[in-house]
Amino acid sequence: MIVITGATGNVGRPLVQSLIAAGEDVVPVSRHGEGHQADLTKPETLEPVLDGAKAVFLLTSADFLAGGNLEGVVDVLRAAGVPRVVLLSSQGVTTNRHPSIHEDAVTGSGLEWTILRPGNFASNAFQWADSIRTQRAMAAPFADVALPAVDPADIAEVAAAALRDPGHAGAIYTLTGPAAISPREQAEVIGTAVGEPVRFTELTRDQARTGMLSFMPEPVVEATLDVLGAPTAAEQQVSADVTTVLGRPPRTFADWVSRNVQAFR
Repeated sequence: MIVITGATGNVGRPLVQSLIAAGEDVVPVSRHGEGHQADLTKPETLEPVLDGAKAVFLLTSADFLAGGNLEGVVDVLRAAGVPRVVLLSSQGVTTNRHPSIHEDAVTGSGLEWTILRPGNFASNAFQWADSIRTQRAMAAPFADVALPAVDPADIAEVAAAALRDPGHAGAIYTLTGPAAISPREQAEVIGTAVGEPVRFTELTRDQARTGMLSFMPEPVVEATLDVLGAPTAAEQQVSADVTTVLGRPPRTFADWVSRNVQAFR
């Protein structure tokens, strides 16, 4: 049995589907919605689903940074006899944008562990879906700064491999798309997919910050804007890890848009 936290999100949902398709017994966990309801800020809420689990996927929400204690979660997993954990972390840990505290809790747990460090998510484009659908327009800061956007489905497939195969124990994978793409270029890709041009407006950093604060904690907003506006060479580099694990190149941003085009029409 494999337990998946964050099971209703952009990574968790395809991960659950991938594991079920592979014949695994899966227990989906989320704070709200289908499956077992648990909150990682209250580690004891995980206890009812851990009996017999051979692996657990840990996906923490952005607001977990404000009040989460992953060491408490790890204590619960260890007490339940769970042998393996896969943590969805962030490329920002590699570049010191984000603290390593959650990774440290996992790597120091005594469990078999695998760390996934994705960069910019292709699914972040959902933030523009409403304006593209209604106005054929989108707005974003740093119009021509390019980052390799990773498809959440690729993250899910790498996670599935790590959860099922102990050969990935002790590995840290940086997950990116196959090529860097800027917000302006993303608008062009979406416009091609919907069959109409998408008008692009560049926001200032302050304008973008104001909008992001409505759904993200301030430290996460600032770190995210730093990456989007002034990425390091490492953050702009395409990683080979998706190909190494899956034996194929990562999906492109256009691939992601084609599967989700109805959100923009």
